[in-house]
Amino acid sequence: MTNTQPDFLVISDSLRLRKYDGNYHLLLPGYQDPYVYQNSEGIFDEREIPDLSYVKGMCDWLAEHGELYFIEILEDGAYLPIGDVTVKQENPPITIWFGQYRSRGIGTRVMRAVIARCRELGYPKISNSSVYKWNTVSQKLHETLGFTKTGESETEYFYTLDLRRG
Repeated sequence: MTNTQPDFLVISDSLRLRKYDGNYHLLLPGYQDPYVYQNSEGIFDEREIPDLSYVKGMCDWLAEHGELYFIEILEDGAYLPIGDVTVKQENPPITIWFGQYRSRGIGTRVMRAVIARCRELGYPKISNSSVYKWNTVSQKLHETLGFTKTGESETEYFYTLDLRRG
């Protein structure tokens, strides 16, 4: 078991996770997309779209509480950041920032890598992975990967995955 965050988690020849390096400004365009912001933060008011200081605070918190990575895809010979994910035992967030990369299986492959890394870290489960009730794509992703719905609030479902199985 290793507790040092790897610089890269290679998923395939064209998809990888790259350790967050403090360049929080790379996340800003993604989180300023109302679709992304609604599905990650649950906020529908476009007047509350995050600014750079919000994104920095979010990145600081995620990097302190887990292993924050950029999701990168190889295009035209160079890796392009297209999202972010944090490996952590409770509620590991994943966001694909740009519409052209959604519904292509990238999120599923990234979450498989997150699950593998959580197992490597010795976590017995991933708990309270929250998904907004309107985000049916993320619900399907969790259920496809074996997560079980274990609770709900007015706006969210909560999923758990037992990492000691299979």
